[in-house]
Amino acid sequence: MEHKNYLFTSESVTEGHPDKMCDQISDAIVDAIFRQEAELQARGYVSPDGTPANVDNVRCAIETFTTTGTIIVMGEVRTEAYVNIQKVVRDTVSRIGYTRAKYGFDAETCGVMNLIHEQSPDIAQGVDGTFARANDEDEIDKIGAGDQGMMFGYASDETDMLMPMPIYLAQRMAERLAKVRKNGSLAYLRPDGKTQVTVRYRDDRPVEVTAVVVSTQHSADVKLAQIREDMIAHVIEPVLDEVGIEWKHADIYVNPTGRFVVGGPMGDTGLTGRKIIVDTYGGMGRHGGGAFSGKDCTKVDRSAAYAARWVAKNIVAAGLAHKCEIQLAYAIGVSHPLSVMVDTFGTGSVDDALLASAVEKVFDLRPGAIIRDLDLRRPIYEKTAAYGHFGRKDPDFTWEATNRTDELKAAVAELSK
Repeated sequence: MEHKNYLFTSESVTEGHPDKMCDQISDAIVDAIFRQEAELQARGYVSPDGTPANVDNVRCAIETFTTTGTIIVMGEVRTEAYVNIQKVVRDTVSRIGYTRAKYGFDAETCGVMNLIHEQSPDIAQGVDGTFARANDEDEIDKIGAGDQGMMFGYASDETDMLMPMPIYLAQRMAERLAKVRKNGSLAYLRPDGKTQVTVRYRDDRPVEVTAVVVSTQHSADVKLAQIREDMIAHVIEPVLDEVGIEWKHADIYVNPTGRFVVGGPMGDTGLTGRKIIVDTYGGMGRHGGGAFSGKDCTKVDRSAAYAARWVAKNIVAAGLAHKCEIQLAYAIGVSHPLSVMVDTFGTGSVDDALLASAVEKVFDLRPGAIIRDLDLRRPIYEKTAAYGHFGRKDPDFTWEATNRTDELKAAVAELSK
């Protein structure tokens, strides 16, 4: 029998990467708005124009841009809350680690420009139920999708977290790179950094890591040989050994240019939404093109992508497929998805069309139902904005729960009769 062998590579970036800084700032603002709106709602606040505070009414579409010494936040929001944007931005940058000018960026002295304005009422009417469904008795049906588009979710049984191996390893290395910087183990490290992992597959199963790239910002006085030794001992080896994949013959590249002192926004501009493959599955599986960060949960770019991951993960966890991809599609202002597609790449225990029918039977994929079932109107988003939105052990990542496996198997059994 001919064996299918191939290499697959995925990358990740640290929280100090300029694009990831912007993602985290945008989501920190979303969190602050949700948090403050909930506090006002709990107190029974009503605005001077008679509008009560209500987290259900919050809308956010926030973009962040950064370059040398400057951060600009822009976009549209709807909220009764007041949020100190300057403080949120500076606190986020400080948490990331840019606290001194010698690092190339300083949270206290950087310029912060706020260009956020009110959401367009033309967009709002489609989500709020004033378009087409205003007289519907079903409250969930009154919540239309915040935009048109298609979203994908993916899962594979090649890791415990049901993620593709290359992106899972790259994310964990990037996460560890930040950890050893922050805990003082490697005090010469600076916030910016990237990781990349190449995995060899045999018969669609990962068997070894063949290459690792780690690029990390550092102080000017440390030698490359020391950085290489430390990266292998403190970042690469712990992650790969914990997973238990073979890597002893891998090519290791550490700071391939030889020097990475100038980094962060001083070395490159950053923008929200420019790391969508890092955020998802590392290129394994398709992507609908929509970014997540800065958006509230009525934006299906975010909520439906989370739901698609939830569905795909439950299918794989139920043993109905070794790997699975879900596509959902929506129209702005319309509550029901236009299409639901299941692709198990020939690994499913039943036909993909039957699985799609089971998915529609078990999961309510209207935006309002997704928000309800995954409890998405909470300040949980800043921590999603670095090291991946999927494949992480955190109770707030409700889309990672495998809580519909029994229902899926029962639905498949019933539909197979």
